[in-house]
Amino acid sequence: MYGLAVSTSQRRFPVVPAYVIVETDITDPEQYKKYKAASPGAIAAGGGRFLVRGGELAVLEGDWQPSRLVMLEFNDLAAAKLWYRSEAYQEAKKLREGAAHFRVVAVQGLD
Repeated sequence: MYGLAVSTSQRRFPVVPAYVIVETDITDPEQYKKYKAASPGAIAAGGGRFLVRGGELAVLEGDWQPSRLVMLEFNDLAAAKLWYRSEAYQEAKKLREGAAHFRVVAVQGLD
């Protein structure tokens, strides 16, 4: 998934992965199922993959109590941003309207 990218000057530089972290509060589970079914295709189309999709979590410090977390991985931060703005994801995103509250961030990983 990672490697070297070529800049316009033909110098090679390492591709640094990026991660999209999503905190979700589901308010309408039936409606949310539609989004949950549609989102994997849109994520894959954007070059992303799931690292975490719900699952048990443990708060280790502080008062953050997320009810559901999702983590996605992309080749780089630019790819994550392109995916988020993509037509495929925007169509999937419409399916969650009124079904959940989302907090979404993208962060560049380490090289």
